Amino acid sequence: MPIDLTYSADVLDLIERTRAFVRETVLPIEDEHGGDITAAGGDEIRVSMQKAARDAGVFAPHAPVEFGGLGLNMSDRAPVFEEAGYSLFGPTALNIAAPDEGNVHMLAHIADPDQRIQYLEPLARGELRSGFAMTEPAPGAGSDPAALTTRAAKVEGGWRINGVKHFITGADGAGFFIIMARTSGEPGDRGGATMFLAPADAPGLRVGRHITTLDRAMIGGHCEVYFEDLFVPDEAVLGAVDRGYEYAQVRLGPARMTHVMRWLGAARRGHDIAVARVAEREGFGSRIGDLGMAQKMIADNEIDIAATRALLVRACWELDQGDHAGNATSIAKTFAAEAIGRIVDNSIQLCGGLGVSDDLPLARLSREVRPFRIYDGPSEVHRWAIAKRAVGAARRAAHG
Repeated sequence: MPIDLTYSADVLDLIERTRAFVRETVLPIEDEHGGDITAAGGDEIRVSMQKAARDAGVFAPHAPVEFGGLGLNMSDRAPVFEEAGYSLFGPTALNIAAPDEGNVHMLAHIADPDQRIQYLEPLARGELRSGFAMTEPAPGAGSDPAALTTRAAKVEGGWRINGVKHFITGADGAGFFIIMARTSGEPGDRGGATMFLAPADAPGLRVGRHITTLDRAMIGGHCEVYFEDLFVPDEAVLGAVDRGYEYAQVRLGPARMTHVMRWLGAARRGHDIAVARVAEREGFGSRIGDLGMAQKMIADNEIDIAATRALLVRACWELDQGDHAGNATSIAKTFAAEAIGRIVDNSIQLCGGLGVSDDLPLARLSREVRPFRIYDGPSEVHRWAIAKRAVGAARRAAHG
């Protein structure tokens, strides 16, 4: 079959403009504030950076063209998002940070015309932020979404939602939430979930405390969110009733891959810093970069970067074909989450004491990328799913 790994002239131009914008405009802001988006000004700095991104013509590369985006498919997003991720603040500046980027993707595929105007358009244009309220405290939905306990009961003219969520990224300051709630069945059942849209100021919706985590670059924190007799009208159902898990797949696979894109950019920055340093620093009678042990770490990083990109390209190609791509995205996400951690860790080791200091950004990069082995599905859950598919295929082949 023909294989073409080239990008169009327009995408190549966008990659270069994104690279220049992030390095010249965004990186200095990140460095000034140590990668802490709250310390940098939160939504105030977000609005400022996004205005600069619009002026540079690199804003919202993923969003529908009708709402001010550039309309890139998954394959073309990969190198652009990677360049954005070179700064921890780059995704926020381009309006491609989680959870907004994944919510734009899902709303573009599922929302009805009125929902597109009310929710998708302002989100795509950066006029507000959003939250995706899925994860719950134990024994509720976490790595196992079927454990969903938040319930939506049918009432006249709509639904009444009760439940508790936690680790909801971007919740503080979000303009609206996409809420996953059980509309039929019991916790543990594979079906029976529905997605609902609700403005953040709706009576009965309350954002609680910030849960302190390693990372500092995601705006709006990771929060507890409470639904206490929250009423949502029938027109707030996103998609169809009881098909929430099915619709979630529209978001989850692509969102895992865009996480890979962004954090690969961050890991590349760490690698670039380390290689530049050991190429010049002298010790033990030679340049550090000429020593065998240093060269092994550099080579391992180069291999991990190349392998991550290759798995990402394959998964994005499957997604662009309309495939569910469950196996490809699980493989790419699991490998990338661990490879990105190795890249940053090797980069720290190559830089010695400076690597763990605030004189270089490597320590904060390490804090940011470590949660990726948990976010969007722990590595262990993805490995279980990959193995389950392989064993299932073998059984079908044996009894087919």
